[in-house]
Amino acid sequence: MPEEDLVDIKFRLYDGSDIGPFRYSSAATVDVLKQRIISDWPKGKTVIPKAANELKLINSGKILENNKTVGQCKVPFGEIGGGVIVMHVVVQPSLSKSKSEKKIDDTPKKVACSCTIL
Repeated sequence: MPEEDLVDIKFRLYDGSDIGPFRYSSAATVDVLKQRIISDWPKGKTVIPKAANELKLINSGKILENNKTVGQCKVPFGEIGGGVIVMHVVVQPSLSKSKSEKKIDDTPKKVACSCTIL
């Protein structure tokens, strides 16, 4: 694999700590990055993602889509070479069933109408 096809990426967590840096191929998908974050998540954090779909990766202010490759997400840095790309990690835990299944009152409501017919 040519050296220019490899990218060094580290992941910045919500508390300012980092995971990595790790070296990835430009062909690796964002989903692969998320799986790596899940497997290397530091112990003892108050927020712990359970699945990759609970993670959002942000690079240069843009949320990265799971099916995009690292090469597609790279922002051109001009002449800067060999640097480590920092991606921010946002954890959005899925709502539990008890919270998401609120009782919906679908009984019809009486609406008062003050219409004037001319």
